[in-house]
Amino acid sequence: MANEIPSNLKYTKDHEWALIEGDVVTVGITDFAQSQLGDIVFVELPEVGTQLDSGATFGVIESIKSVSDLYAPIAGEVLAANNDLEGEPEKCNEAPYESWLIKIKCSQETELEGLLSPDDYEKVCE
Repeated sequence: MANEIPSNLKYTKDHEWALIEGDVVTVGITDFAQSQLGDIVFVELPEVGTQLDSGATFGVIESIKSVSDLYAPIAGEVLAANNDLEGEPEKCNEAPYESWLIKIKCSQETELEGLLSPDDYEKVCE
């Protein structure tokens, strides 16, 4: 089954996507992640204003099969959390690239260079 990997995004080895707009990075889970998780039943996200370190856990996503931590792809401050997902976590399955989790104000732009290109991410999924 081919995974959808949009070319305008960057990716992490933890199967999260990152949309970079200036110094704001929108983060969500990839199509591959949602297909591996199965039916998502719960999403827990951080409060706005939370300071995150790169690689730190920022939340939890729970499916009928497992509970997985969510990891910050970069360091920065949480500007927004998609609290709609707390009431409708299945949106992560239905539209993983529209159902963003958090928006982070990037504190170190050099960290963005560590994110994977779509081609590199495709290799991670193989």
